[in-house]
Amino acid sequence: MPPSTQCSEFIRQIYLTALDPEFLPDRSLPIESELHRFGTGQPGDSLEALRAEAEHWTAEETGRYRALLVDQNTESIGVLIRRAALGSAPLALVSGSWLQWLSNMAEADDPLMLKILELYASDVGAGQPHASRGSAYFALLRRLRLAEHARPVAQLALHPAIADEAFYLPSLLLLMSRIPEDFRPAILGADLCLRVTGLPPMLGLAEVLPDGTEATGLDLGQNELARSEDLFAAWPDLEQEAVTGFQWALAALRAWSEALHTELQAALDPAWEMAELVQTRAREGAVYHQDHTIAGQPLSQWLKEARQDPWPLLGALASSRQVRPGHPERSSLINELIAKSGPMFRVFSPAEVQVISRWITALDGPEPQQRPSGKGAGPSLTPLFTSLTGKADLGTAPGSLREAYFHLQRRTVSPAVLDFARTYVRGWLSRSGHELGRAQSSLPTEWSMEGLHPWLADQHDQHAAEFEEGADLALPTREAVVDSSIQLAPLTMIDGAWLQGFTDYELAASDIGFSLFSTYWDELGNGQLALNHPLIYRQLAMEMAADLPPTGSWEFAHWPGFRDESFELPVYWLSIGRFPRTFLPEVLGLNLAMELSGVGGSYRRARIGLKKYGFSTRFVDIHNTIDNVATGHSAWAADAIDSYLVALSGPEPRAQAWERVRIGYRSLNPPTSSAARRAERRGRRAATRAS
Repeated sequence: MPPSTQCSEFIRQIYLTALDPEFLPDRSLPIESELHRFGTGQPGDSLEALRAEAEHWTAEETGRYRALLVDQNTESIGVLIRRAALGSAPLALVSGSWLQWLSNMAEADDPLMLKILELYASDVGAGQPHASRGSAYFALLRRLRLAEHARPVAQLALHPAIADEAFYLPSLLLLMSRIPEDFRPAILGADLCLRVTGLPPMLGLAEVLPDGTEATGLDLGQNELARSEDLFAAWPDLEQEAVTGFQWALAALRAWSEALHTELQAALDPAWEMAELVQTRAREGAVYHQDHTIAGQPLSQWLKEARQDPWPLLGALASSRQVRPGHPERSSLINELIAKSGPMFRVFSPAEVQVISRWITALDGPEPQQRPSGKGAGPSLTPLFTSLTGKADLGTAPGSLREAYFHLQRRTVSPAVLDFARTYVRGWLSRSGHELGRAQSSLPTEWSMEGLHPWLADQHDQHAAEFEEGADLALPTREAVVDSSIQLAPLTMIDGAWLQGFTDYELAASDIGFSLFSTYWDELGNGQLALNHPLIYRQLAMEMAADLPPTGSWEFAHWPGFRDESFELPVYWLSIGRFPRTFLPEVLGLNLAMELSGVGGSYRRARIGLKKYGFSTRFVDIHNTIDNVATGHSAWAADAIDSYLVALSGPEPRAQAWERVRIGYRSLNPPTSSAARRAERRGRRAATRAS
């Protein structure tokens, strides 16, 4: 059953909205029932059996698309490639995005989470901008001259040439990715299915794609299928729950691919493409042409009727004097009416002119016995699934910093918790901006076009000089070292939390966000437990006789050994990490402050103290190296700020953004005076009124 108009619009609305890194879905949406409704497998199916079924279907489907190329001329092959590329774009441009929020601070040292993050890091091309699978597919669209509606990717939802069916699978995957704790097994099951199947339409047409097409942009399993399989091999308990996701994804793929294949078959008939064009443009055209008649009827009337049925107009137009069957170059429709000097110049795009020319050429050939509809039986959403907002429970705002710390470590939170986070950030930034000009340690008052690296080098020299000057000072007592280290645990156990938002698919591969994602990826060990910063710090705490509960547990947040004030900065990190778009300048400033804070100075002092009392120095050692100002996190942080500011147009927007970066930089260590605290309270009240 094809989707209703309302449901069709909603499929696109989900796609557009769920791409927003700050989007919070309504958890009352019937996603679970949608997964089961559209599944076709049996409850007892195993992933092994489903995989065999998916591999068999993929081979057959790839062959079906390949068969479309047989005996086709260059022009028809071009039609197939363009339509298949556009029809596959909603899924291919977000390949792997469904894993974007599966990592979280509550499980920052969990082996399964780290393996998932390792798989995702490969999908987004960690360490390089525009190196994601989606970026590779975008390069294909650009070579095919189809990229104008694909940046940002959300624009695809507005593209009328892409069928509604193409949005169903990626839309639901994106929606689930924003509520990951509710759907982790289903997401991983769907991910395995997509890596097993690849992208059959494009795999089938791969032999005629432009030279240089990236295989990773076409085959979702390219190089990464083994990593996806490893998740289930290492954690077999996942399999039973993941079966539902695999079944659903395979059924959705089949339905979408069937609809697209039907469309491509229809498009091989030039008349079908022409009818589609006429129907698409009929509404705007009907406003004009009252004085021009075809077959005794005003063209405006023909166009009004064509909105429902374009074929009568095509028949009349084919018999008119504006068309010479078989000869577009001799048809006045082409060489006069829509030519440069004609009354309809630029009414049709170059691609649409090609459709018209192809139709006129084919008029001289045999008439097809049956006109295909070009509409497959694509997937549809349930009638209940018609809004992104509902009567969901707003939840209760955290009553303390400890409660906030517990809730905000997870990706899936209630609207009340998210409002708390936004208000907390606004207040914290208001305090950080209080008398900014008087701050002793801050960024320069103006940003220079020479960039931040000269300033960065100066700061590093200053840190080193301060260390040398204080080298002979008395070290703190063992008790003081232990106390300060334990009180820092709520902060260090969520290392990288301020960058959580940059795991978002588009941000993680962007010019600015790629280095922020790489930093986050480094903080969690690049998939290796031995390099995982929270785990390294937990081991240090154990050396100090502090057997801390799991970081994501209620017991950790309420552990009596922590003082309440030890949660102030961690809650800020967790809160601002929720809003990578709203607070981008501030996050950039905070990131630089954090990465630069200990390099060359305080890390070296901390190392001496830890070593003196027999504690491991691994945590400070690793930070003093990876945060370095030449090629490490500090350098990346400076580069991200420079890239952000250079991209802004004009001195005024740049100055405004720089001020926000400076406030973000100071927010790592904001002032604590009573006046600054009053500024914080005013900021929170203003944020509450605004929401």
